[in-house]
Amino acid sequence: MQIAFAKFMRGIGGTDELLSDGTPQVALIGRSNVGKSSIINSLTGEKALARTSDTPGLTQEINIYSINKKFYLLDLPGYGFAKIPAEIRQKIQKLNWWYLFDSDHKQYKAVLVLDANVGPTKNDVEMLALLRERQKDIVIVANKIDKIKPTDYDMRLQVIIDLAHGLPVIPYSSLKKIGIQDLSDRLF
Repeated sequence: MQIAFAKFMRGIGGTDELLSDGTPQVALIGRSNVGKSSIINSLTGEKALARTSDTPGLTQEINIYSINKKFYLLDLPGYGFAKIPAEIRQKIQKLNWWYLFDSDHKQYKAVLVLDANVGPTKNDVEMLALLRERQKDIVIVANKIDKIKPTDYDMRLQVIIDLAHGLPVIPYSSLKKIGIQDLSDRLF
């Protein structure tokens, strides 16, 4: 699907009427600094729709974007390492847990973003297990493939494919514009 309209609606820290208006929700989940904001910008063709930063932990709310006035794309705060105080990290973890597992909000798709160059972290493996346990419709994005040395590419991607156990894995690079159409087609 071609994205013709993308708009930042607002950041939320809990219950919000947008989440209950019947619009299908696509959740982007991943560790801090994995590139979720860059994926949003490349998917929508808007260079500055989502704020990007080299500093882990910048996103501390669930950011909601309207896509073609038919879907909400939700950028969840990153988990794992971030240069933020422990109490804020704990608050972020509770917010993500609430939205994904405790609230009544159902995700149309749960997109787990992994850094293909670094490989899956312990937190990534745990998140994937939780999403599977709760029977979410999961798509895995192997992001930052442009950073992988050509000699390591097949091995790094195979690690993610093996972890996925049959779930769709989309090799992705915002920088080189790889995987954009494939991801858009799977999500919207």
